[in-house]
Amino acid sequence: MTRLRMLVRLVVVFAVLAGSSVRAAESQKVEEPKRPNILLIYTDDHTHRSVSCYPEAFDWVSTPNIDRLAKRGVRFAHAFIGTWCMPSRATLLTGHHQFGVNSMRMEGEYPGSAYDPKQCPFWPSVFRENGYSTCQVGKWHTGVDTGANRDWDHQQVWNRPRYPKNSGNYFYDQLIETNGGKPVLTKGYSTDNYTNWAEDFIRGENRDPEKPWYLWVCYGAVHGPFTPAVRHLDAYPDAKVPVPKDIFPPRPGKPAYMQKINFWEPGPDGQPQMIGGSFGGKTVEGATSIHGNTLNGWVRMYHQGVLALDESVGRLVSAVEESGQADNTLIVFTSDQGFAWGQHGFKTKLAPYDANIRSPLIISMPGKIPQGKVCEQPVAGVDLVPTFFKFAGLDLPWTMHGHDLTPLLQKPESTWQWPAMVAFSGRSYGAECDRVPTDEDQLYLNGIPWYFTIRQGKYKYIRTLIDNEIEELYDIENDPEELKNLALNSKHSKRLVSMRGDLIAELRRTGARIVDHLPKVRGE
Repeated sequence: MTRLRMLVRLVVVFAVLAGSSVRAAESQKVEEPKRPNILLIYTDDHTHRSVSCYPEAFDWVSTPNIDRLAKRGVRFAHAFIGTWCMPSRATLLTGHHQFGVNSMRMEGEYPGSAYDPKQCPFWPSVFRENGYSTCQVGKWHTGVDTGANRDWDHQQVWNRPRYPKNSGNYFYDQLIETNGGKPVLTKGYSTDNYTNWAEDFIRGENRDPEKPWYLWVCYGAVHGPFTPAVRHLDAYPDAKVPVPKDIFPPRPGKPAYMQKINFWEPGPDGQPQMIGGSFGGKTVEGATSIHGNTLNGWVRMYHQGVLALDESVGRLVSAVEESGQADNTLIVFTSDQGFAWGQHGFKTKLAPYDANIRSPLIISMPGKIPQGKVCEQPVAGVDLVPTFFKFAGLDLPWTMHGHDLTPLLQKPESTWQWPAMVAFSGRSYGAECDRVPTDEDQLYLNGIPWYFTIRQGKYKYIRTLIDNEIEELYDIENDPEELKNLALNSKHSKRLVSMRGDLIAELRRTGARIVDHLPKVRGE
């Protein structure tokens, strides 16, 4: 009996210990932090000057929903996501600057393009393989292959490269593909449509409710023809736009090509007006302003187009909150690049100046990121992808060009050792960027030649890839309009040489083979 009792007692003890282990394991499993959802709200040709929480915005601008997002997170004062639509998106899909996006190419009728997914994999597929539901809604501008059912679990997109005849329909009557299926001509205002589909996904449609999700919402607004929603056509009746100081040439201290930029002329009342009376873009040729062909009229219409974007940000954030996901969702608001309205004579993006390419960037996740903070450190589009991987707790699947922004998100006031580089190589990608082209049609895009810029602290350096051309150096803090080229002042020669070296080092770090074939700068 004694031996039997001992055996029974041992069995009981083991059962208790096993139960404790199971409960401990279950408790540990419950307490494991959930991987965050990531919502990337991505607008088009959208300058930071049109967002009212940025001090550069006109005093009549009002974007309360985007401002609210900034109050709940970190606003980056100096963000450079890309230079134009296609390469900026390629960067956000690969983590590489334009020269590192292998096999991507323009082909066929514009905006026709293609790539080899084996040479140019897109990282959302990695999220998908690691338990995320991935979704993309809106504008697609990176090859006719949208990655449906490979990179994305769900996708509703306006595939511009596949349907060139429809590629100018930025705001109405778009051909929409769902999960790679046949296109459907879709009525309604595109900004509202994209928001409806994105909101449905956030609230649980077209996804596995047990999985974290990554959602990329790519708006076509506020790209030309800058069409506002009907409900906003009377907004900003008292809008007044100061005339940029160098809207007309000459532009002292700028490279030769900048003396030829000339899209504006004095109107009958002295107010600048667009030469030719209409906006000329590849797919929106002949677009006119509903408020008249003045600088004031164009800028007013453009800002009216931003209002639907602001409403959409409010709706998407509300969907996250109302569905109980606010504490576990990283929200990022940004744009492919900025847009100049008269600054340096432009009516476009592309050029190396802040007016053309500086984007808004706001990142929010209450409880994980400080609220109401501003980060003054310059950052680049390539930095976003490593940041997403860090938040998701995943290793990078390949070497990327950017740096995880988490240190700046944790302490926005801290210093940042990395420069923000912008690379512009027109319509060329990957190996096509190994050398500067001799063909001017390839070297220039809309009158702007290939260039590199680097921004560190308050200084910005620009190297135009034209033989014997001047360099540019600007003190953005004291000369935010980039009117005074310090590269031509011998007092700044030491800093000029230093930043020239910083650019070379950054090109080498990111594997840019063009670094050994750069044209000489004047006086070098």
